[in-house]
Amino acid sequence: MKKAILFGASGFIGGYLLDDLLNAADYEKVMIVVRRNLNINHPKLETVIGDYRSLPDLRGNLVADEIFITLGTTKKNTPDKAEYYQTDHDYPVLAAKIAKEMGAKSVFVVTAVGADANSSIFYVKTKGEIERDIMALDFEHTHIFRPSMLMGNRKEHRPSEKALIRVWSAINRIFIGKLSRYRGIDGKDVAKAMINAAKKQSVKVKIYQWKEMNDLL
Repeated sequence: MKKAILFGASGFIGGYLLDDLLNAADYEKVMIVVRRNLNINHPKLETVIGDYRSLPDLRGNLVADEIFITLGTTKKNTPDKAEYYQTDHDYPVLAAKIAKEMGAKSVFVVTAVGADANSSIFYVKTKGEIERDIMALDFEHTHIFRPSMLMGNRKEHRPSEKALIRVWSAINRIFIGKLSRYRGIDGKDVAKAMINAAKKQSVKVKIYQWKEMNDLL
């Protein structure tokens, strides 16, 4: 039986992943680190209240076999670039670093299609730097998930994104072959791919694009 830590449990993918982890027979304990209590009760669940600034003080709590990271923000919610980078890059990397120091063997992190630390595009570059810096921590197993358009219904009211999802759904079938990595995928399917990837870990670093995630469903 394993113990898992989840960062990002209040988010779109993280919410589905939390349900999957709690219902998975492989896990005896699931810890979530959140800024506010989600008021979820489950015998396996342990909730730790914290954020980027308080995380170093919580290191004694962050003991698990695996760490799952689905943290992220949006330009709309976090327009300041320095704050955005802290949420999207610094927090995931710090969480992974502390978990590794406390004994975690595997890390599962969501970035984005096209992630590239050498890109001139801020969003793409940030995602690439997350991958680079988490891989540098040298976990026994590093799993990187690169979804393109995230499909499905969010709790947040995002009318422009809903319109884009409708367009993406209509053109999704044109993304074939090498372009399949741009196919949209439901947030719940990303979560399912992550937990299924944890069931069979053999390689040190594995990157999952649409095809690899879809193969795990």
